[in-house]
Amino acid sequence: MEKVDVKIMKQITPKQVVFNTMLWLALVSATLLFAPSAVMETLRLDVFVQQYAHYLGLGLIIGSAYLLTQVASYFLDEAITYLKSKRNVEVIEKKVRLLDPTERALLREFFLQGETILTLPEAEPAVMSLVETNILQPMGNQRHYAIQGSTADFKISMQARSYLNRQVLRLPMGEPSQEEMQLLIKARPTFANSIVPQRKHAA
Repeated sequence: MEKVDVKIMKQITPKQVVFNTMLWLALVSATLLFAPSAVMETLRLDVFVQQYAHYLGLGLIIGSAYLLTQVASYFLDEAITYLKSKRNVEVIEKKVRLLDPTERALLREFFLQGETILTLPEAEPAVMSLVETNILQPMGNQRHYAIQGSTADFKISMQARSYLNRQVLRLPMGEPSQEEMQLLIKARPTFANSIVPQRKHAA
């Protein structure tokens, strides 16, 4: 039982404590100030309320002001997140229309290898460009090599996936023929040997 209590206490943050305190302060102050006088007399709290009305009013103002700022902050954060997401989508849409051959070939590797995560050289211009335009998302797992430089794991971002179809990536419809496969292999990025499925080097 003590272990459970300790775990629960660890999950409670100072921000939650302050929020709960201000919420109770506002509720208690409002209840005491605006409850019917008959109820206050029955509970014998009428004298207390009259004596400390100014403190209760101040508590109500402080608690309400804090709660209002938290509500305003929440909606502001939501608005910023929405606008940022909308901006990211606009950047992705624009970039998808302007993919160069190397970037398109790089994105095809995810489909050709049937992998959601690939290890790519971070310094490659195509990789950097796709990261900057929110199409590729870094997943960490950086590794540094003396010759080829550093690599990291990347995946196609959720926002970009709906824009990368076979037509955009110039993949054949259905199973590619031998000739089509040879063309796809020929068009692979010059750093294709550095592209490794994440699951292979994790084993």
